[in-house]
Amino acid sequence: MFKSLPVDETTVLEVIDYHHAERLHELVKANRHYLRQWLPWVDYMRSVEDFRAYIYNSKQRMAAKMELGFVILVQHNLAGRLGLYHIDQHNKCASIGYWLDQQHQGRGILTRCVQELLKYSFTVLGLNRIEIRCGTANVKSQAIPERLHFKKEGAIRQAEFVNNQFIDLYIYSLLREDWQSTS
Repeated sequence: MFKSLPVDETTVLEVIDYHHAERLHELVKANRHYLRQWLPWVDYMRSVEDFRAYIYNSKQRMAAKMELGFVILVQHNLAGRLGLYHIDQHNKCASIGYWLDQQHQGRGILTRCVQELLKYSFTVLGLNRIEIRCGTANVKSQAIPERLHFKKEGAIRQAEFVNNQFIDLYIYSLLREDWQSTS
């Protein structure tokens, strides 16, 4: 298995591994208030050991070809996470999830990273459909699939429990044929 996917001259997607645990912990701690608005797992990730356990589980899912998890490195500094989740080999579909440190936002980093993951998903993995789900109030997260020509399929009501409340999610999809026509 490969260890990284280059995105551009300053950005690399590196397959998540145990040596990322401490830096992930620091980054989530520094961005906790912002991230917990949208991500249900943030409040449960309180220690480096929590991240090591998460990485162990992620590596197990990767070995089973159900997930492909990356950290985002910008100029060799950890800046966020990106992953291909719920990989369904039979139906040739998966979901993309992501988050980025607030200091790195607004520079197109996530858009370029997702573009690279889409290319890998459609050309190497042979997937046909990729989904992205975003909170209906999370405008920054919605900008990624909209910029990349995903189709908004609708909303899933009360689909995620975040901060002691249920939130609605928009569901976006991109088919390989859509991607080929816009690439």
